[in-house]
Parts: sequence; C-alpha cells; structure tokens
Amino acid sequence: METVTDSQDILKKFDKEADYRSLKGFGAKLISALAISFAVFQLYTAIFGVLDAMIQRSVHLSFGLCLIFLLYPTKKSWARDRIHPIDAVLAVLGALAPLYIVAFYKELVQRAGMTTTFDIVAGIIGLLLVLEAARRVVGIPMVVIALVFIAYALAGPYIPGRLAHRGADFSTLVGHLFFTTEGIFGIPIGVSSTFIFLFILFGAYLERTGLGQFFIDLANAVAGWTAGGPAKVAVLSSGLMGTVSGSSVANVVGTGSFTIPMMKKLGYKGEFAGAVEATASTGGQLMPPIMGAAAFLMAEFTSIPYSRIIAAAAIPALLYYLGVWAGVHFEARRLGLRGLSREELPKLKTIMLERGHLMIPLVVIVYLLVSGYTPMKAALWATVLSILASWLRKATRMKPIEIIRGLEAGSRSALGIIAATACAGVIIGVVTLTGLGLKLGSLLVDLAHGQLLPTLFFTMVTSIVLGMGVPTTANYVITSTITAPAIVIILSKIAGIDTGVVAPAAIILPAHMFAFYFGIIADVTPPVALAAFAGAGIAKANPLKTGLNASKLAIAAFLVPYIFVMNPQMLLFNVTAPGLIWMLVTSIIGILALAAGVNGFFKTNMSWYERVASAAGGIMLVYPGISTDLIGAAILLLVFYIKNIKLIVKAKKIQGCERLEKLIKESNVDAK
Repeated sequence: METVTDSQDILKKFDKEADYRSLKGFGAKLISALAISFAVFQLYTAIFGVLDAMIQRSVHLSFGLCLIFLLYPTKKSWARDRIHPIDAVLAVLGALAPLYIVAFYKELVQRAGMTTTFDIVAGIIGLLLVLEAARRVVGIPMVVIALVFIAYALAGPYIPGRLAHRGADFSTLVGHLFFTTEGIFGIPIGVSSTFIFLFILFGAYLERTGLGQFFIDLANAVAGWTAGGPAKVAVLSSGLMGTVSGSSVANVVGTGSFTIPMMKKLGYKGEFAGAVEATASTGGQLMPPIMGAAAFLMAEFTSIPYSRIIAAAAIPALLYYLGVWAGVHFEARRLGLRGLSREELPKLKTIMLERGHLMIPLVVIVYLLVSGYTPMKAALWATVLSILASWLRKATRMKPIEIIRGLEAGSRSALGIIAATACAGVIIGVVTLTGLGLKLGSLLVDLAHGQLLPTLFFTMVTSIVLGMGVPTTANYVITSTITAPAIVIILSKIAGIDTGVVAPAAIILPAHMFAFYFGIIADVTPPVALAAFAGAGIAKANPLKTGLNASKLAIAAFLVPYIFVMNPQMLLFNVTAPGLIWMLVTSIIGILALAAGVNGFFKTNMSWYERVASAAGGIMLVYPGISTDLIGAAILLLVFYIKNIKLIVKAKKIQGCERLEKLIKESNVDAK
C-alpha cells in the first residue's frame, strides 16, 4: 500500500498549492501572523460590510501576493527552510503594489482613467507580480495564455482578418488592466475577495473536524460491501468531498491514497483504479453547492441568482456520478469482483452516532443558500457552526489553538484561487478592451456554418484545450469568456433574438454551463489530464491508459452538456413536476444503458452491435422528448430481449451438457 509520503509527493508534482516552504522560527511566525491577519480582515468585512470594490480587492490581492512570494520559492531548488532575499523583496513589492490603489484611491477616482507616470510604474510592477505569482502557484499554462492575450491587445492593428482591432498602446493597456474593475481587479478577484475566501475558510474548518475521514468511512459503510465496493467508495467519498474541495487533484490524492490501493487489492487494474478516483474527484467540481467556487463566478458573470445556478447544476451532476457509478459496477461484474466483507467495514449506525454531527454545517449552508441568504453570509454562519458542531463530541472538539490555525489554513488554501483569479483578470481585461469574446464567438459560429451541433463540438474542443492544466476557478473564467459567446450567439439566432439584445437566462446559463463542463473535463481528458495523471501516480499505472479509462468513465459528462443546451429542461427551465419526474426516470435509464454500452457488459459481455444499440438507446432516452424516449425505450427493450434469449439458450446448453454428462456416467456404471 502506498504511504502518505508517496501521496504528498504526487500532490506536489501536480498541485502547486502543496509546494510551499516549510519555515521555522521567525519566518514561520511571520507567515502565521500575515495569514491570520488576512483571515481576520476577510471575516471583519463579511460581518461589518465589504469595503469599496477597488479597496476590498486591493487589500485582498496585497495579502495574497505577499504570502505567495514568502511561501513559494522562485526556484524549486532553493532552500525550503528559509526565505530567499529575492522572494522577500518580491513579497514587499507584492504587498505594496496593490496598496498603491488604496493609498491614492481618491486621486485615481478624480483622474477617472487618466494615468500618470507613477501610476504606470506601479501598474507594470503589479502586473508582472501577478503573472509571477500565477507561475508559482497555478503553473505555466495560465501565464502563457495571459501573455498571449496581452500580445494580442498590443498587436491588434497588425493582425489580419476578423480578429484585428484598433489596438492599445502600452500605457492604456496597463491602466485598463490595473486601475479599473475590468482587469486584474475585475469580477473574478472580486468574488475571491468576498464569497470564495469564506467558503475556503469554511472548508478548512470542516477538514480540521475530520470530515474527510468521516466521508470515507460513510462511503465504506454504504457501498463497501457491494460488487466492486472500494471503487464505489471512491465515487461516493470523492463526490462528498467535492462539496468542500476546490481542486480535483487535491481530491484525488486526499481520498485516492486510501481508495486506489483498496481497488487494486480487490482486483482492479491500476489504470482503472486511478481512473475511477480521477473521474470521481473531477466530478466534485461539477457538484453543487460550491462547484469549485465557479458557481459564485457564474452568478456574477451571468447575473443569475446563485441559488438558481446550483439548482440547475444538480441534475447534470447527479447524472455524471450515476454514469461513473454504473461504469464501476459493470466493470466489477465483468471481472467478478466482490466487495469487502461486512466485518471489515465500519458500521453506519456507529459512524452517524459518533460523527454524524459533522454534517450539520453542510446541511445548514445548503439551507441558507436555498433560502436566499447571500453566499457570503451563508459561508460565514456555516464557518461559525462548523466550530460549534465540533464541540458536540469530545473526539471532534476543536481547541482554541486549532481555531486560530484554521484561520491560517484557510488563508494558505486561498492563495491558489487569488493567483488564478488575478491572472484571469488579465484575460478578461483584454477581452473587454478588444471585444475578442464576440469576435471568437462569431468565428466559431461561422466555422460551424451557423449550425448548432458543429458549434457545440468546436466549443467543446476549444474549452477542453483551454482548460488543460488550469485550476477550476480560472478554468471557468477562461472558457466562459472565450467559448460561451459562440453558444449564446447561435442559440439567440435560433430563438430569433436580435444581436445586441440581452439573451434570457435559458440561453446564457446553458452556454456557460457547457463551457464550464468541458473545461473541467479537461482534467481527465488526455493528453493533459492532471487528475488522471495524479491517480496514475498513486496507482503506479500508465498515465495515458489511466486518462483513457477516465474519459470512458466520464462519458456522461461528454453527453449531458449537449442535451441541456439543446433542451434546457434538464437545467429546470420551463419544466413541470410530471415532466421533471419523467425526465429523471428516462435520463437515469439512459445513462445506465449508455454506461453498459461503453463498458460492453450487461449481465454478460455484449457483442459490438449490442453495445452500439445500448449506447444509442441510452442517448435517445437522455435527450428530453417523448418521441426520442419511445425510440430509445424500444431499442433497449430489443437489446434486453436479445440478451435474455442468449442467456436462455446458454442455460439450455449448459443443462443439456449436464444431462449428457449424467447419462455418460450412468452408462459407465451400468457397463461396470
């Protein structure tokens, strides 16, 4: 079985958030003081009111950049037990550059976009520091994308074709990116400085209560005894962890270090075991209520209430996990793998009695969000409640020092989000300055000749490419900015909505959800499937084969977004109660049939034509519509009939062979 050290090494390889320094003495105290102060500032503004947008976001970024440069070394080869002088200087500059806006806020407002030489110098320093912070925490791909966008903004007049624009001089670009709410201090970091930080802090306290181990034990008690039990435990526990986790890779290592060795021990191949954990962990970013913090950004970008977004995301997320669960089940039945014995597993009653109270904050936060509380207030109350809930049992009780350490842990966990959202602001700033989003959207639509399905396909490919190696929050910012407009354009044309008129939520939300889904699925789609590669590292398996297995398990995620764009009933638009029930029943059957076809097993191994028919019938049932449901049901009934006929014929052959053997034995006895 892999050790904890192995898992930590794998996490460091794929997740930049685990790559910070381990300091002692004064350095450690300095980091703790800054991190705790950061959390206190966020809690203060959540309780007593958020400051003006630019000031709130500037202070937020100031804390973030300072901590990033103190914790993450410029080079991996530098010593981890002390702060390098270069990083110390960068930390000071990282703290001061955003505070320049706070110090000269009134003057900047009065000048209304007219920048001075000092402004430009401060802006250049701030911009470079944001890109460097993103390189250290998020990774090279994000920085490369941002630099390409900056180059595009500067080279506008020299670009041929429809992507050309009038261009921007360097000082104008810097002023737009650093001194307005359209660039670095735009919506992404605005959401980070309010909602997201508090949810990360909430997750940090939940983790300290032992909720992660509770989820694993709960999943074991519920599903560990079934066919392929450990694999189903991975699906269930990773889905539960997804409600509080913001990283698919961290989720893989957190639960995978336990579930992957169990799956291999049971008989699953390493490539499949790693794929199960990767697919389940990636799905956590699609699961309400947090959705890797993208739900908050989606609410801001689309002006659709947060509660409406998580309600719309519920059915697609459940279908995704049902597809993964079914794939695991069929693979277990095909290999003849049984679950663990009841004696080896924890008792559900015991778990709930001893640690069931740890779920109280999760239940409450969902209730508050659905009841209309702002995400900030809901996260604030849930954080307080997580501490109080831990005191209900001695075994889970947090001591005062642990509460303080929770503040530090929350601030550290937020650094990846801060770097990603600040860097994503550069991309958004260029898009708003040049109009690139609509240009690319129009190009994709023209490339598809105005047809919906080709537009969705090109958007899917673009979103997967843009999402490779990029964390959830930044992933959504990039894909929604670049690819979602194409879907909005084509759906608006189909609906007869004139260009320039704001599209309704039934068009905007499916477009954003589509881009978001395929950006996230990049984590399990080769060639750059970080979650799958992390799972392969734990399983000591081939990364490419693990990625291919993960893509196969995530088949629902490649189908469902097409369905909810073409028919938004799946996102609960214009659907009645009977229609909703019918859609759920047909979709569930359809996903099960699709999983059976993809995995090639239902009761027994399936022939190629049975697999094709099963997958086709499943797709028909998932797509909302009476005619398609009837066709899909007819196809599946035919497949079911053929399978049963084959089983009956096989059984009769076996019975005939058994009778023949019996007659031969009897004749031998008579002869003797």
